[in-house]
Amino acid sequence: MKNFIRIITFLFVAIGLPPLHAAELPNVVIVFIDDMGYGDIGPFGSTIPTPNLDRMASEGRRFTNFIVSSPVCSASRAALMTGSYHRRVGISGALGPTAPTGLHPNEETIAEIFKKKGYATACYGKWHLGRHPEFLPPNQGFDEYFGLPYSNDMWPLHPDYAHLPPDAEKRKRGFPDLHLIEGTTVQPEIVTGEIQKTLTTQYTQRAVQFIEKNAEKPFFLYLPHSMVHVPLFVSEKFDGKSGLGKFGDVVMEIDWSVGQILDTIRKLNLDKKTLVIFTSDNGPWLSYGNHAGTAGKLREGKGTGFEGGVREPTIAWFPGKIPAGTQCDQLASTIDLLPTSAALIDAPLPEQKIDGKDIRPLLFGEPNAVSPHKAFPIYYGRKLLAVRDTRWKLVLPHQYRSIDGQEPGKNGTPGKYMQKQTPLALYDLQNDVGETTDVQAEHPDIVKRLQTEAENIIEELGDGNQNGPGVRPAGVHKN
Repeated sequence: MKNFIRIITFLFVAIGLPPLHAAELPNVVIVFIDDMGYGDIGPFGSTIPTPNLDRMASEGRRFTNFIVSSPVCSASRAALMTGSYHRRVGISGALGPTAPTGLHPNEETIAEIFKKKGYATACYGKWHLGRHPEFLPPNQGFDEYFGLPYSNDMWPLHPDYAHLPPDAEKRKRGFPDLHLIEGTTVQPEIVTGEIQKTLTTQYTQRAVQFIEKNAEKPFFLYLPHSMVHVPLFVSEKFDGKSGLGKFGDVVMEIDWSVGQILDTIRKLNLDKKTLVIFTSDNGPWLSYGNHAGTAGKLREGKGTGFEGGVREPTIAWFPGKIPAGTQCDQLASTIDLLPTSAALIDAPLPEQKIDGKDIRPLLFGEPNAVSPHKAFPIYYGRKLLAVRDTRWKLVLPHQYRSIDGQEPGKNGTPGKYMQKQTPLALYDLQNDVGETTDVQAEHPDIVKRLQTEAENIIEELGDGNQNGPGVRPAGVHKN
């Protein structure tokens, strides 16, 4: 790898394009929200006050067709970190507190891409890619880490156990006490509800301090908030402020956090050299009712392959580079952030195959720019649910969960999903973003093309419990 970097450097000099110096390298910030729905912020139609995100959108670019690899926590994060479909790197679902697995240390993360160019790197928030030291951020390219190792509901007060007495045997078989981690060191204090109220503030303060500390050198900041995942917690300064319930209060605090980041960047005159991306890991957890967000006009939510599960409210901000107040309707994804970042800083891509594409033409609003994705697979768990491009989506026959027709949850207690079955269906997302009308009979050529793409994907990555040759193993902790 080191020899390869030397060769690339030599080639830049040889053709008269010297590598970027540190002063020219752009900073990159990724704000990654947990379980935020497509319709949960002002720029995407919410009535919840989000003035900072509104301004970010007015000064930047909304991506209306931005999706994740999978509609669930760990899988989605693995894809973001590696620039690969989560299926390729062996991470599916949401890793539990006792899981021995994690993101394999041999996978080259987006943070390690930045380290090649001498960047300072930090992660503050929810990791959820393995709790053992070898899987934690400091061993995956990050100089600093502070946060929760997995989702904030994976604790003894999980709804499945909260009503039980403290010594209940079922609780003992449930979730262990939750602890924050600093670096790779588990902190001794048990996380309580009072501590959870401070997490958004703590992550934000650390992020601001990191930016201030590294104002004179290039930095990469990854801020994966624990909110708006249930259980919802909000600080006193935002409790009751939205007038729209606890969920609204939590979103307002997230908006405040974004404002703190952007204000710090502006104050330090770094706005003309800093790219900020705001997005989410999957759609809303609809069974939680008034403690969940909304997918807006999209169908279903978290845990499904419909658009409400995988299409995320996304804003890109880079004053002077990204055209202000604009919108991109082309298909793009979190897996594109790694190769796009590598291109921005002239860093080589990972040696192992990745699936993301350089989306700078979409990011910077180049005329007639189109999505580089001809076909994008949507897996949930190990099952291939759909294949789509910018306009068309072929949904494969499968069973899915739905709260439609069920009593939703309330105040932190979830409702019960019902299981539904979908047949093969083709949706024209350009004219039917809610996936209401199957148009396969009118477009057999599109069905045939996407079926062929699905077959090719399955041949490489597998389906169900059958892995394809393109799947790499997850890391496994050895005692």
